[in-house]
Amino acid sequence: MAVRAAVLPAVGSPLEITGIDLPDPGPGQVRVRLAAAGVCHSDLSLSDGTMRVPVPAVLGHEGAGTVVAVGKDVTHVAPGDGVVLNWAPSCGACHACSLGEVWLCANALNGAADVYARTTEGTDLHPGLNVAAFAEETVVSAACVLPVPQGVPLTDAALLGCAVLTGYGAVHHSARVRPDETVAVFGVGGVGLAALQAARIAGASKIVAVDVSAEKEELARAAGATDYVIASENTAREIRALTGKQGVDVAVECAGRAVSIRTAWDSTRRGGRTTVVGIGGKDQQVTFNALEIFHWGRTLSGCVYGNSNPAEDLPVLAEHVRAGRLDLSALVTERISLEGIPAAFENMLAGKGGRALVVF
Repeated sequence: MAVRAAVLPAVGSPLEITGIDLPDPGPGQVRVRLAAAGVCHSDLSLSDGTMRVPVPAVLGHEGAGTVVAVGKDVTHVAPGDGVVLNWAPSCGACHACSLGEVWLCANALNGAADVYARTTEGTDLHPGLNVAAFAEETVVSAACVLPVPQGVPLTDAALLGCAVLTGYGAVHHSARVRPDETVAVFGVGGVGLAALQAARIAGASKIVAVDVSAEKEELARAAGATDYVIASENTAREIRALTGKQGVDVAVECAGRAVSIRTAWDSTRRGGRTTVVGIGGKDQQVTFNALEIFHWGRTLSGCVYGNSNPAEDLPVLAEHVRAGRLDLSALVTERISLEGIPAAFENMLAGKGGRALVVF
């Protein structure tokens, strides 16, 4: 059956909105009709080669929709069920999974190399980061779908698949923000806005949002920021001035740039913690000297997928949504059609904030 999709024909090429032939689900697979898909900076990183992906491919890894059909041996969902797509399902058998670190699963992205569909001309297509959400419908492994939590609108639920799990997890699982601690979030995109809300939920006493654009201040403050700083060479000094010359307890870096990672580190107090969420290229080199590492006693850590376990964290996030503590719609700055994805990529390159949401 043919459906419309955004196809990446080659790394560095523009996306092509075209028809693809999608097969019926085989054993252990699920066919999903998309309700919405978020446009994440990781999709841009895949398209420009910062992150490797087999091509041609259908990108999109943050989505939610309705089950259309299931293959043999699929029992946890049925046709008509609302589901959230999980782009990084854990295998449960590798070393990381045996340690309970499912976000580091060695086999999570194996499905991205599979051929899951074909163009109408017969060219093999790969499913981006496993789920190929930039399409009207997709066929995925049953491990890639989780039931939509009760009380969460299906369209909003798409954001749970990446931005919210990542931003919330960075604050609660990686940085482990405690009540009354001070937090700085670098980069006010979809993940950054989720991190700001998560810091508020955690009870942070001061939440500083940092971005290169003054236009994002309203978004940041609505998400929970108590202060807003325009990124510059004086950012660390400004943050220390806002925190009694000490620096924040926690910095969450969501941009993936060497300068912002270094500034996030410099913005924390002695003994502070910096969590890096942003995905940067190999050319982004961050340097430290041995003496400052000793003297400042700070912690710098990477963070994959918010160090989250989607099966366990989705119900927790849903409870925050139902209680009004987490506003998913506040993360969305633009609702677009499938044809609007290339323009959304351009907006990200221009530093515009929030999340573009493809609504089918």
